[in-house]
Amino acid sequence: MSMTSEEVNLLIYQYLIESGFTHTAFNFVHESRASQTSINTQYMSPGALIKIIQKGIQFVECEIAVATNTNAATFEEDQLSLIEAVSPVLVANRQKRLQEQSQSRPQHPNNSSERSEGRRGSEEPPHRTPKEGRTMVMGEEAGQSAATVAATEKSKEEMETTISPTRAKFLRGHESEVFICAWNPKMDLLASGSGDSTARIWDLVNPNDPAKSVTLWHAERKPNAQQIETQKGVHDVTSLDWNKEGQCLCTGSYDGFARIWTNNGELKSTLGAHKGPIFALKWNKTGSHILSAGVDKTTIIWNAAEGKKEQQFAFHNAPALDVDWKDDKTFASCSTDQCIYVCRLNNDKPLKAFRGHVNEVNAIKWDPQGRLLASCSDDQTLKLWSMDSANAIHDLQAHRKEIYTIKWSPSGPGTENPNCNVMLASASFDTTIRIWDVEQGICIHTLSRHSDPVYSVAFSPDARLLASGSFDKHIYVWSTQTGALVQQYTSTGGIFEVCWNHRGDKLAASGSDGSVVVLDMRKM
Repeated sequence: MSMTSEEVNLLIYQYLIESGFTHTAFNFVHESRASQTSINTQYMSPGALIKIIQKGIQFVECEIAVATNTNAATFEEDQLSLIEAVSPVLVANRQKRLQEQSQSRPQHPNNSSERSEGRRGSEEPPHRTPKEGRTMVMGEEAGQSAATVAATEKSKEEMETTISPTRAKFLRGHESEVFICAWNPKMDLLASGSGDSTARIWDLVNPNDPAKSVTLWHAERKPNAQQIETQKGVHDVTSLDWNKEGQCLCTGSYDGFARIWTNNGELKSTLGAHKGPIFALKWNKTGSHILSAGVDKTTIIWNAAEGKKEQQFAFHNAPALDVDWKDDKTFASCSTDQCIYVCRLNNDKPLKAFRGHVNEVNAIKWDPQGRLLASCSDDQTLKLWSMDSANAIHDLQAHRKEIYTIKWSPSGPGTENPNCNVMLASASFDTTIRIWDVEQGICIHTLSRHSDPVYSVAFSPDARLLASGSFDKHIYVWSTQTGALVQQYTSTGGIFEVCWNHRGDKLAASGSDGSVVVLDMRKM
C-alpha cells in the first residue's frame, strides 16, 4: 500500500480542521491545491492522520525490535517519538542508550544465569506476616469498594442526566463538516453552514413534521455530486448570521463573497469586495448594515438594503478573524496581528487600538450593553477592555491552552434577565469551560468534563443554562448558578457549534460528520 501526496494533503487539511486551526486550514487547502482533488473525502474517519502516524511508529518499533532483538516490554517503558521513528541517527543513539540501560540494571533471576538456581523462589509468593497479608487484603478491598462506589455514582449520574435518543432529531443532507449553525431569532428555522459549498435552512416550526430544508448553493452554479467533491474548500461556508427580525440570513464563504438570503432561501444580494476568504460577519441591531472580516486583513461595512460596500477598513496587518458591533455604527475587529481596533462608519481612523495580547486574537464580543469588550487569544488569556482605558481593565489568566471562543450571558433591557449580573463564558483547547464574574474579574465556575478541545459555548435565553460542545462528540448542559452538569448527550461526530432557539426549548449542534442534531430541552 502506498499513499499519494494528494492524500497526505487531504489528511493534513482534515487534521487542521479537527484541531481548530480553521484559518490555517483554509490557507493550506488552496496552496496545496487539495481543494481540486477528485478523491471522495466523505468517508474519511476523524483523526485519520494521527491513526496513520501511530501505526507507522508501531511498525518502526517492530522493525527496530527485530533488528536489535530488543524486548517488547522495553518499548513500553520508553516509547518512540515521531522524530526518532523517522531518523536513523536518533534510532542508533536510542539503541545504544537501551543497551547501556540494560547493562546498568540489576539482573533478575529469571533473566540471568541465576535463572535455574532461583526458579523455585520466583514461583513462590514472597513471605508475608499475617498482619501484612491482612492489611494488604483489606486495602485491596477498600480500593475496590471505592472504585465500585465511584463507578456506581457515575453510572447513576449518567442515567439521570443523559438526554434520551427519542428527544434527539438528526438533520442529514450536508456532505461535509458542518462548521456553524444558528437559529432564526423569531421562529424555529435553523441555518447551518458546511464545507460542502452549501448552507441550509431547516424548517422545524412544527415539531411533529419531518424536518425540511432548502439548500443555499455557494458555487457559481448548482454542482452535481462529483463537482461538489472537486470544489471542497473553495466555497466552504465560514460564517452566517440572521438579522434581528429573522427575515434575512447573511452567509460568508471561503470564495470571498458574502451573500444575503431571505428566510425561505431566495438569494437577494451577493457582496463582493474581499480578496480572499471571509472569516466572520455580523448584522447590526437595526439590520441596516452588515460587517465582515477577511483574510485580506480588512473589515467592510455593507449597506444591506442596497447590497453595496459603504466603507472598507485596512488597519490590520494580518488576517482579521472576528468582528462585533458596539452599536449601529461602531464596531471592533481582531486579528492574528494581536491587535484589536474599534472603528466607526465614516471615520477614517480607529477610535481606539487595544494592544496587550501576545498571540493571535481569536474572538471578541461586546457585552449586551456595549460597555465592555471581551477578547480571547492563543496566548491563553481572556481580557476585558473599556473605551475609557488604553489598557485591559481585567487580564484573566486561568486556562492552560488557547482560548477558542467566548460568549456573554443575555441580560439587560429587552432580555429575560433585565436585572441580572452579566456573566462571561470562555471555551478552551485545555478541554475546560470557565464562567466569569466580570465585575470582580474572577472565575466563579470551572466546568471540567470534556476530554477534547471545546469549540463552542452558548447561554440559554434565560441565562440559567450553558451548553458546550467539543470534538469528543459530547454536548453538555450546565447550571450557571451551581456549575453542576444538568444534561448531556453524545452525538455521532465532533461538535463545532451549539446554539439555543429563541424560546430555549431546543438546542442544536453541528458536527464533523456532516450531521446537525436538535435536542428537545423541554422538561419531561
